[in-house]
Amino acid sequence: MCNLYALTKGQQALRDLAHALDLGAVADRLGNLPVLIGIYPDAQAPIIGLARGETSGPTLSPTLSLARWGMPSPAFALEGKSVDRGITNIRNTASPHWRRWLGPAYRCLVPFSSFAEHVKTDAGSGPLWRPLWFAPRGDGIACFAGLAARWTGVRKKAEGEVTLTVFGFLTCEPNAEVAPHHPKAMPVILTETADMRRWLTAEWAEAKSLQRPLADGALSVLGFEGEV
Repeated sequence: MCNLYALTKGQQALRDLAHALDLGAVADRLGNLPVLIGIYPDAQAPIIGLARGETSGPTLSPTLSLARWGMPSPAFALEGKSVDRGITNIRNTASPHWRRWLGPAYRCLVPFSSFAEHVKTDAGSGPLWRPLWFAPRGDGIACFAGLAARWTGVRKKAEGEVTLTVFGFLTCEPNAEVAPHHPKAMPVILTETADMRRWLTAEWAEAKSLQRPLADGALSVLGFEGEV
């Protein structure tokens, strides 16, 4: 599964994307965002979600904020464990564990420039897993279709109990570029503003149709880490 991605677009590009969604005034809570060339599980990364205004009642507006990568794990996966390292990729949205977070209030966009799937290669002395990088074609910002929630728990023993916003993103069947290298799954990628808006606002009966592979030919295979 995808456990590594990068975001090399600048902060203004994220603001521009949030404005292009045409969902109201944009709140930027990112601070001074650096270029993120390697985002791994449990790292902080930008997300775009809909936040309720302080004085506008039910009105929701796009908010840029930071969250940690890894949604809460199902109870069965935590039996006998004192630490929840989180779930980064979400496939079975019919599961009761995920159903509570499928409404618009919990959906988010996860901006990215490229992502990696770990691929088994022949290193001469035996197989070696290496990150193979993919990127959407074109100059615009693409987003993973994500879910985000507030969570209280222990992610690291040394850190202790924390309350923070966490996120993960959906996966689906791979498209023609990913399948030869990683036949199990690929992230759900949104490249059109209209689809991003639907993901954030539509009822689940409509939004779930977006859990589908990116069109064949829409990704470039960049190469292995160190070659990109």
